[in-house]
Amino acid sequence: MAGITSPVAGSVWKVEVEIGDQVRAGQTLVILESMKMEIPIEAEAAGQVAEISCSAGDTVAEGTVLVVVN
Repeated sequence: MAGITSPVAGSVWKVEVEIGDQVRAGQTLVILESMKMEIPIEAEAAGQVAEISCSAGDTVAEGTVLVVVN
């Protein structure tokens, strides 16, 4: 399992995947907003989304696990 974490503190603007989705390496999973910039958070490897730990509008700290991909 690979936990995809937030590289910065910010707010979740949009979650692009659902639990059970198959994703490819480089696919955008979540879009964060920080300092008026949109930051796409991408899958590091191909796999299946096992867990989503955030929702649109959530505030997250740097290092927070956003999505788990198996």
